[in-house]
Amino acid sequence: MSEPTRIEKDSMGEMTVPAHALWGASTQRAVENFPISGYRFGRRYIRALGLIKQAAAMVNAELGVVPKDKCEMIAKAADEVIEGKLDEHFVVDIFQTGSGTSTNMNANEVISNRAIQMAGGKIGSKDPVHPNDHVNQGQSSNDVIPTAMHVAAAESLKQDLLPALDKMAAALEAKAKAFDHVVKIGRTHLQDATPIRLGQEFSGYAAQMRLAVERCKRAMHALRELPLGGTAVGTGINTHKQFGSRVAKILSEKTGIAFVEAANHFEAQHAKDGFVEASGLLRSIAVGMSKIANDIRFLASGPRCGIGEISIPETQPGSSIMPGKVNPVMCEMVLQAAAHAIGADAAITHAGVTMGNFDLHIGMPVMAYHFNESVRILSSAARVFTDRCVSGIEVNTERAEQLVEQSLAMCTSLAPVIGYDNAAAIAKEAFKTGKTVRQVALAKGVVGEAELKKLLDPRDMTHPTE
Repeated sequence: MSEPTRIEKDSMGEMTVPAHALWGASTQRAVENFPISGYRFGRRYIRALGLIKQAAAMVNAELGVVPKDKCEMIAKAADEVIEGKLDEHFVVDIFQTGSGTSTNMNANEVISNRAIQMAGGKIGSKDPVHPNDHVNQGQSSNDVIPTAMHVAAAESLKQDLLPALDKMAAALEAKAKAFDHVVKIGRTHLQDATPIRLGQEFSGYAAQMRLAVERCKRAMHALRELPLGGTAVGTGINTHKQFGSRVAKILSEKTGIAFVEAANHFEAQHAKDGFVEASGLLRSIAVGMSKIANDIRFLASGPRCGIGEISIPETQPGSSIMPGKVNPVMCEMVLQAAAHAIGADAAITHAGVTMGNFDLHIGMPVMAYHFNESVRILSSAARVFTDRCVSGIEVNTERAEQLVEQSLAMCTSLAPVIGYDNAAAIAKEAFKTGKTVRQVALAKGVVGEAELKKLLDPRDMTHPTE
């Protein structure tokens, strides 16, 4: 049995649309034109479209451009878009027209038809609310879509990534404090180096995440200028000169983010440099998360035949063939999430470079999709990693002390007293004989036993000489 349908019209003629659908002819054309990936804009982006259409209706009512009763109907329908009640009606593939016109019309038609439905009218009639004349009044896809990009991305950063990074930083700071008494061997070039406190290493990780929080805020700042008000090419044709600034003010109030009208609409619509900048900062955050996850993975390696200076929580069996094997799966998850974000940044950057031609950028849907997905994935990864790995890390003090004593780098503190060459000779002999630096130096009598004990105190090596 076939699904019931209705007929809707756009400027190109009639289209058959599913009877239940709130979208119209323009959206249906896009559905049929772009059966590409099955990827759709997510909750944050659809919410941003709803916020923009609602704010636009409020401003159009204030300016007397659209009758107040129609604007109230639009705002009421847009509320449902903001709340996520109409997500199933946003059906256009990400890989579509580069301006996102199909998605803008999807929003216009859904809000128009829902407003008509709520008023007791006939869906598809465009009466009393027209998708173009009323919902899209004062706007163009060319300024709505990039504005939605910025609003969705900034809200995602504020609501999702920022708290996740802050939580991870706090957990790492707690571990840095708890582990400050543990002296372990340092490693440079994957080789033994001078001692370092485990707390010092973790303070570095915590600082990376605190800087990630600041980068997240800078990314939000890079997105604060909104293109709305420029309409088709940045000139503001067919819109009131106060429209952009007034909508930006309402969006700022509704999101708590300091959005402003773009200082130059031609830059804001013709290029996507601010968005590329924000993506680059997101990539830096992913790189930092990778460093931390990778270090923790190696520090916990073993548990008997690796480094094994720390233990991480056991979350699941690690092998279908090796009984008792447990793998650092949370670290591996973070590494994959970061790889996704880094790859997404490459796609965003490539689109930024190649698709900003003359007076319109035509890479916006794919850029917005990849950015929002990266924020979503990194946010989840940071939260889960904090809860299921970082918070449960324990130190293997005995193992850390054992590796420090065995290290050839212990001879570094002897060099200022006996000279670099003599210290190097002790290191080489210790390596050749399998003895410790302490044992060789004591046998050679290079300094007195009391002085040697002081020189080879590993904790003293973890801070500058007084």
